[in-house]
Amino acid sequence: MKQPQLAVIMTCFNRRETTLNCLRALAQQTKSFDVYLTDDGSYDGTSKAVKVFYPQVQILQGNGNLFWVGGMRLAFAEAMQKDYDYYLWLNDDTILESNTLERLLTLHQQLLESVRENSILVGTTQDSITREASYGGAVKSRKWYSNKYEFLGSTQVFQECDTMFGNCVLIPRAVVKKVGNLDAAFIHSLGDLDYGLRARKNGCSIWVIPGYVGTCGKNSIRNSWVDTKLSVLERLRKVIQIKAFPLKPWTEFCRRHSGFFWVIYWCLPYLRAIIGYKNLAASPTFAEEIPQSSSQP
Repeated sequence: MKQPQLAVIMTCFNRRETTLNCLRALAQQTKSFDVYLTDDGSYDGTSKAVKVFYPQVQILQGNGNLFWVGGMRLAFAEAMQKDYDYYLWLNDDTILESNTLERLLTLHQQLLESVRENSILVGTTQDSITREASYGGAVKSRKWYSNKYEFLGSTQVFQECDTMFGNCVLIPRAVVKKVGNLDAAFIHSLGDLDYGLRARKNGCSIWVIPGYVGTCGKNSIRNSWVDTKLSVLERLRKVIQIKAFPLKPWTEFCRRHSGFFWVIYWCLPYLRAIIGYKNLAASPTFAEEIPQSSSQP
């Protein structure tokens, strides 16, 4: 049986050792693959180190303003030119278990046998210290918030979900043909969530695989727009920054995915920045949390 061709899509910025650790774990995989890595203007020697230790990695240079979505979009576009069978989104702070690629490909084959060709697979990660689930699939909240997506966590069986955080995501060619690349409307956050929601609208399904695929630490809320130790003005300043809910991308996301009353939902993160949100740590959900996909400190 012909081995599927797989492209690993990554982006990085100024965390050389983190990126190298990710690539080191990736090199232990039992399946063959090509790596496309966007270095978004790092000045800590990341590109040089990658070239020395992993010369087979194809490095694309950014200008420092691509952030997560832009960097992933650049690498994804380059890989798409070769029409791979599969594309794996991988955050450079995610350390994969050695059999992850083999598991993902095997499990996707099982879905194909169930006549689910247009399926995205999502791997769940856990924090290396707390061992708690950190990133993976997301499901739409049953509450009235139409643009609120709650982290699903680890499962023991295949679990269908509504969208995903982009730390470890396997996307087959059939889905890419329908959905295309990450949308340039987004900069750092929201792009992975938008991709999953667009995939669903195009008739694709998204599945969280059983167990964990590796480790990835959760983003800290300290000194962020939800940190109630900061003043209201400081939280308001931070909530509209690129890594939180910048006005234009957030407006586009709400218009696409929040229904007729999208303007009401659009206001929520800014209102929460004003009134504070003290229950964040106990309830890891989108729209009240720091956006998940982050490869830039």
